[in-house]
This record gives sequence, C-alpha cells and structure tokens, in this order.
Amino acid sequence: MFNSNVQSMAPEKPDGSRVLVIAAVMAALFVSAISQTVVTTALPRMIGDLGGLSLYSWVLTSSMLAATVAMPLVGKLSDLYGRKPFLMGGIALFMVASAFTGASQNMLQLIGFRAVQGLAGGTIMASAFATIGDLFPPAERGRYFGLFTGVFGLASVAGPLLGGFVTDHWGWRWVFYINVPFGLLALAVLTKGMRWQRPDESERRAVPIDWMGMVALLWAVIPLLLALAWAGDRFPWVSAPIGALLGIAGLGFFAFLAIERGAADPVLPLSLFRVRTFVVASAAAFLTGIGLFGALSYMPLFIQGVLGASATNSGLVNMPLMLGLTAASLASGMVASRTGRYRWMVIAGGFVLVGGMAIMATLDEQASLALPIVGMIVVGLGLGLSMPLLGLAVQNALDDRLLGVATASSQFFRQIGGTLGIALFGTIITTQIQGGLIGRLPEEVTSVAPPEALRQLEEPRILLSPQALEQLRGTFAAFGDTGPALYDQTLAAMRGVLADGLQEVFLVGLLVAVLAFAVSVFLPELPLRTRASGEQERASAPADLIWDDASWIREGRTLHEVPVDEAPPHAAAVPQAGEAGDS
Repeated sequence: MFNSNVQSMAPEKPDGSRVLVIAAVMAALFVSAISQTVVTTALPRMIGDLGGLSLYSWVLTSSMLAATVAMPLVGKLSDLYGRKPFLMGGIALFMVASAFTGASQNMLQLIGFRAVQGLAGGTIMASAFATIGDLFPPAERGRYFGLFTGVFGLASVAGPLLGGFVTDHWGWRWVFYINVPFGLLALAVLTKGMRWQRPDESERRAVPIDWMGMVALLWAVIPLLLALAWAGDRFPWVSAPIGALLGIAGLGFFAFLAIERGAADPVLPLSLFRVRTFVVASAAAFLTGIGLFGALSYMPLFIQGVLGASATNSGLVNMPLMLGLTAASLASGMVASRTGRYRWMVIAGGFVLVGGMAIMATLDEQASLALPIVGMIVVGLGLGLSMPLLGLAVQNALDDRLLGVATASSQFFRQIGGTLGIALFGTIITTQIQGGLIGRLPEEVTSVAPPEALRQLEEPRILLSPQALEQLRGTFAAFGDTGPALYDQTLAAMRGVLADGLQEVFLVGLLVAVLAFAVSVFLPELPLRTRASGEQERASAPADLIWDDASWIREGRTLHEVPVDEAPPHAAAVPQAGEAGDS
C-alpha cells in the first residue's frame, strides 16, 4: 500500500511538466477509447476480407470483455506498484496488439488480438483517471476529470468517422496501424515527464497480494459479461446457456465475498461499501452506464431506421449527444475546481438526464428529426454534468492509497451497467418486433412470402443499410405491378413496429434515469481537499456526515492519523479522507 506520507506530485513538478504529462495521458486515453468505436464502420470490410461472418460479434465482444475485467485488477495493482508502469505498459501493449490486429490473416487472429487490445485499453483507462489523483489534489482534479470525460465523448464521435475515412482511403488494416505513432509519442513524453510514484517497499512486502481474490473476481465477472452480451441475441434470456453462465457467475461472486472477507489486503475492499460516497457514486455510475450505452446504441436505429434519415454513419447520428456530453463535462469540471463543490451539479445532471430521456420517450414514427436531436443534446448535457464528478467524489472521499481501486471500480460499474443496458434494450426491441411485425404486414406478403423471408424482415438493421433496402425492393418486383406499393407498406410496417420497440426502450431508459436521479440525491457533499490525503488539512465535514461515535473526527484528525484502538471498529477498516456518516 501507499505510505500515508506519500505526497501529491503537484508541489514537486513544474506546471509545464504536469500539463505535458496530462496531454500524453489524454492522447493515450483517446486512442484507447476510439478503438472501441472505430471498428464499427470498418467491420464489414474486415469480414469481406477475412470471412467468418458468424464470428463478427466477437470482434466487439472480446475487446469489451477484456477491458472490463482488467479495470479492477489494474486499479488494485497500480495502488501497490505505482501508476507509471501500468500506464506505460498498457500503452506499449496496446501498440503491439494494434499492429498484430492490423496484420491478422483470419477472424480468429483478429478476435484474439482485439482481446489483447481490450486488455491494454482497460489498463490505460484504469490508470489514466487515477493518474490525475497522483498529479493533483482533489480541489484541482475536477477540470481534468472533465477533460478526460470529454475525451471519451470526442472519441465516440470521431471513431466511426475516422474508421470510415481510413477504411475507404487506406484500407481497414490502417484503422489499427494508425494507433502506433500516437502510442510512441505518449510513451516518449511519459518516460521523461512522469514520476514513478511508488509505495513504501517494506510496507508493500509486508502484505501479500490478493491473487485468490483476483481469480475469484474474474470467475464472477467473465461469465456475467458473457451472459449479458449473449442474452436476447444468441440465446433467449430464459435458456440453459444463459442460466448456466449466470449460475457460474453467482458462485464466483460468493467465492469472491468469502475470500475478500479474510484477505489481508483485498483486491476490492468490502469496507468500501460502507462508505456512502462510494456506494452512491457506484450505483449512479451503473445506472448512467445503462442510459449512456443504451442511447448510443439505439438512437441511430431510430433516426435512420424509423425516420429514414439519410445519415449512414452512426458517428454523425450520435454527434449531438457527444457534443453535449463533452461541453457539460468540461464546464462541470471547471466549476467544481473553482467552487470546491460537486453535489449540486451531480444532482442537476441527473435531473437533466431525466428530461432528455423524457423527450426520447415521446418519439414515434411521426416525429420530426429535430426532436431526437434535441433529446440527445439534453441527454448528453445530463451525462456530462454528472459523470466526471462521480469519479471526483469517490477520489475525494477515500484515502489516496486506494486511488486506483476507487477509480477503476467506478469505471467498472459503469461498464457493467452499459453491458446490461445493451442486452436489456436489445431484448425489448427483438421481442416487440417478433410479436408485432407479422400483424402489421400486408396480407399479400404474409400469405406468399416463405417463413425464412419473414424472419429476415424481423432484423431491424435492414433499415440502416441502403443496399439491403434496395435488395428488398428488388424482391418485391416479383409481385408485379403491386410490388412497389407492397414494398412501401412493408417498409412502413417495419418502421412502425421498430418505433414501438424503441419507444419501450426509451421508457425503460426514462425509469433508469429517474432512479439515477433519486440515487444522486443521497451523494454527500464533502469539501474538496486542497492537499493529498497524507498531508490533509483538518477535517471539516458537517455533523450529519460523520460517524456518530467518531469523536476523533470532531477533534480534527483524519482516519489515518488515529491509532487503531481509538477508531470505531466499523470505520477503522475504511481508509477514507474526511467522509463519515456512511454506515
């Protein structure tokens, strides 16, 4: 663990050096984040070149799985060994994996190297936000949390656009090769400019690493993510494979709890769940993850599939949401750093998110294009106000020795929420289409078309492909003079039933947003520390936020300044910096 006397880097590094390090970390974070979205537009070319259409979903799933499971493990290990080796190692591994992914000769190689790329990306993401805590005290971190969150917004917009441009002009392999020079530049800056801030060696060796806890965490998380990724897509929610995966994940979860209770230095300290800020922020991150990934995944389906908009690139469709998120992230981070307050902006973000999802829930096939664009902007503003400050709140509430664990856990819960949201919303749409499309189709079509042709009409992404629609129009030419009219009626039926399914999705999203808003109300307001936890100023938490029996806090001492026999038993296990009242 970090020694309690570890100081913030801020007083020891000139501003120019810190800014250069932040710029390098942002570049690495941008490349890592963009790799999650850049593939979407290049994937058809990859499949056309390498074959393996049945494996296409694994190109995305393998990267997502590896990134998610890496986050909590890297968060803990970086607390033990310092952030620099993991950040630089993640960047180096990402470059190597990108080069090998671009050189793949078949789909199995592509999937395998994408998994390694995801592992490296998860390592970068887990280390990047914690690096802010190494460089700056909490009172200064808000603006950088806003900047880093804005990087994700820009990557989500730029990814599909860049992927399409590079694929069309240079070929799909350069979608991956282009990562290498960015990584080399980031490594060059970090090698010289970033200090390796390590814990006390004797203290670290005194406590064994919780390898069993890490294995149990993987045991619980991997089958859970697979179940969520496959449910409603490859298999029904109520099916033997999904049930088996969830059962295995449940066993892993109970094994993880048992191991962590007895671990000397657990990978994810269970005592964190007695800290109100951590619990509230994690729950809010989980719920906002559902809303964020749900809106990103299914809004293009509405604008292009239901409204028939001409935009063929999902990056353009999602641009309003991401511009709103980026602008609000930058603004909320700056305001938090200047005022030292964050709670009211998190609550305001939840309220704005509810408003945006309420607009979404009114959408139907008669809506104008302006309405979903306004809804996406409002959703982006709500997410941008709250997302960066949830991570800031957690870092501010906990001792800096848990910086990596706390930061990675917040990202981990958001990723789990996003995976659940995509699976749940996909099931809603599939169920709606399968149950309602046949009844809407013209009788002349249902009485003549073979069952396999009708099942093809139940695939909503046909509506996103001009080529598929043109092929469908050609199929209806077999109906003779009535073919064009039947095609128009069939298209209207497909769009109508898709609109019904998406309206249910956005209604569920609205309920999730209301829950996120309700949860955010319980977030404590702790003054942002102006120094690292090892040199913390005397605690000044309001009385309703302190442990009832924690007289040592009232005396102005932080938890790590208090002998263990003086601290209350339920608080002593929680290395925190000034938060209380969280039992």
